[in-house]
This record gives sequence, C-alpha cells and structure tokens, in this order.
Amino acid sequence: MSLTTEERRTWLERVPLFRGCSSEIIDQLADAMAEFEFAADQPIVQQGQVGNGLYVIVSGGARIVAGSEELARLGSGEFFGELSVIDQRPRAASAFADGATTCLALASWDLVSVLERDPRLAMNLLRELAGRLRMADEQLRH
Repeated sequence: MSLTTEERRTWLERVPLFRGCSSEIIDQLADAMAEFEFAADQPIVQQGQVGNGLYVIVSGGARIVAGSEELARLGSGEFFGELSVIDQRPRAASAFADGATTCLALASWDLVSVLERDPRLAMNLLRELAGRLRMADEQLRH
C-alpha cells in the first residue's frame, strides 16, 4: 500500500483514537508510524511477547486470540497492542491478519511521549479501554 506521510496524516485524523488531537500531534504520529503489510493468517503480534508498540489497522482486519479462544475481530480504524505499552507486561493475546492487512505501528516510546503531552489522546485511549472492559464484562455475564 505504502502511504505517504500526508496520506497517513489524513487517515489518522479519521481514526477515533486520534480524534481531537492537535495538528502538531497528528503530524508527529504520521512521521513516527511505520507501515507493515501482513498476509492472511500471518501473526502480527504473539501472546506472551513483550509489546513494543500499538497497531492501527489501515485495511483488512485482525483476529485477536488468547490461547485457542477468539476474543475479537477488528477492522479498519481500530487498534490493538496498547495494553503492553501501558503496563510493560507481555502481550495478553495474539493478533492474526484477517485477510491481507495493512497496519500502522507506533513504537511504545513514541506513544508514551504523545500521551504525556496530549490529554485528548489519553482520554480517547481511556474511553476505548473502558468500552472494551464493559464489553468483556457483558460477555462474562452471559
């Protein structure tokens, strides 16, 4: 796919995680993110590995799997890998490409740097995590 920095910038502005971030922050993110392409069923991250970044899906999707249980399917504009960045512990689940998939990856040190400077990104991340926690709680109740 190979997005230019300007295309990354435009794309990031539409991703809910980055909604409301300043132009300066979006520019920094667009410059810092690396693009990766994965074939169908190729592992993107592995459960148990130390996480070193957050992934945002540009196209395709990801299946999130813990052990043999599929926890979620994510699509364009959604993200994963944030927990290991936040708590510095091994990944709680694996992510596999759901079809041909392109992701932008943000290194943990770049994410932490932005979180420390932009409270909107921190609030967006907290909202997303709270939503995922509520969804997991609902699944446990049923």
